[in-house]
Amino acid sequence: MRIISGNLKGKKLSFLSSSTTRPLKDIVKESIFNIIAHSNLINVKIKNSNILDLYSGIGSFGIECISREAKNVTFVENNEKALMALNENLKKLSVQNKALLFSKEIKEFLNQINENIKFDIVFLDPPFSENKFINDLKLIKKLKILKKNHLIIIHREKKIIENLDNLFKTLLTKNYGRSKIIFGIF
Repeated sequence: MRIISGNLKGKKLSFLSSSTTRPLKDIVKESIFNIIAHSNLINVKIKNSNILDLYSGIGSFGIECISREAKNVTFVENNEKALMALNENLKKLSVQNKALLFSKEIKEFLNQINENIKFDIVFLDPPFSENKFINDLKLIKKLKILKKNHLIIIHREKKIIENLDNLFKTLLTKNYGRSKIIFGIF
């Protein structure tokens, strides 16, 4: 597992061998960033953005954003082992100054967020077996923590069918092996 592009290109990330977490594969991550950079459907850029990385795991997505000059990344993860790996990655890459790290449940974090903070991009990578992220999306929408031009990216298992149309507008869905990446806006 490595950083694909930007200031940290080629740097390796520490990761977990665990049945409860799964790292975002490099090919999927690379595709996500290519779509953000080149799709006419997407109106947000990584550079100078405020990123919210929910269910952060080892921080692969958020650290890639930092490497590509995001203004800052807020990581939210409550799995102790994943949190330790994420913290190790931030220290090893010396990027703690661009990262805020919260060890909380998503709902708890969202309910305590400063109402003046607005994010450009929200990335959600919940466990494939859970669908409580739908309530997280509803809360994000209710709290109005996204900028007018924003992007929501969700990593799910391809075979799971979830109707998100009544919650947000899907811009694009891409499949990669077991993974499905959904790009949308409110």
